[in-house]
Amino acid sequence: MSLSNVLSAEEKKRILRAIEEDAEFRYALMGLLGYREILERLTRIEENQTKIWENINRIWEEIKLLREEQTRLREDQAKIWEEIKLLREEQIKLREDQLKIWEEIRALREEQTRLREDQVKIWESINKIWENINRIWEEIRALKEEQAKIWESINKIWENINKLWEEVKYLRLSYERLESRVDRLEKYVKSGFRELRRLLRSSFEDFVAAFTEVLLDEIGYPNVEIKKKYLLFEGEVVEINLFSEDPLVVGEVTIRVDSVEEAKEEINKLLRRIDIARNIYRKEPVLKILAVSRASPEASKLLRELARENNIRLILREEVEEYL
Repeated sequence: MSLSNVLSAEEKKRILRAIEEDAEFRYALMGLLGYREILERLTRIEENQTKIWENINRIWEEIKLLREEQTRLREDQAKIWEEIKLLREEQIKLREDQLKIWEEIRALREEQTRLREDQVKIWESINKIWENINRIWEEIRALKEEQAKIWESINKIWENINKLWEEVKYLRLSYERLESRVDRLEKYVKSGFRELRRLLRSSFEDFVAAFTEVLLDEIGYPNVEIKKKYLLFEGEVVEINLFSEDPLVVGEVTIRVDSVEEAKEEINKLLRRIDIARNIYRKEPVLKILAVSRASPEASKLLRELARENNIRLILREEVEEYL
């Protein structure tokens, strides 16, 4: 939208009148347009010319007076000629200033030409920037296409993962079925063990030996045979009710413990047999067992405390029967 379309006719007349009549407004407007310095110089020239004309008027007045007074006229004429010389010199200076002003105007025009050339270069740079932006958008589109391919690969990976989860679920189900079969097999073994005991009418000692073999299997020693062993130590034959050399197992079986004193004796008897086996075979037993078929409550309590202190596995008949 142009300025003529924005201003009304009355506003235009008022602005033109202000430019014509108000010198300060006119100079301010010209200064905003870039001609302030030129106008100031022209103003100074105009002021100097006004002063010159004023001087000339005064000279003419003095000439009139000089005519009346011829004596002083000659002296005044000499001063006038000096003033004229000064005026001529001032005019020469004014002409030189005018030439400088025109040179500055030419410089301004040249500067405007350079600004136009720079503006053209700026537009060329802007066009190059747009070209680079277009290339960037092309790269972004290519990246989006590559990203779409990556997501396709990720979806395929998730499909494979889902298939693997299905396989894992199937394996878990198979494992649960196998575990169920193992549980049933264990029950069959325990049931067979009870049936074997009933059929063979084995003694409590044989019963504990078989139970000890089961314990060893559970702690990582399968196929170990527990049997009675006689050891010769310092001329004495020592009977060990429950024995295995590899791994070393030492155990004592007693039918009945009715008192606290008998409980202490049974523990000491077992500890002595453990020391004898340790000295003969030069290693520590992996399992130390004391099996009691029947014990009074007081004896049973003490046996538990002493067994715990000496790291002895105490086996009571009711516990074994409950286990089986």
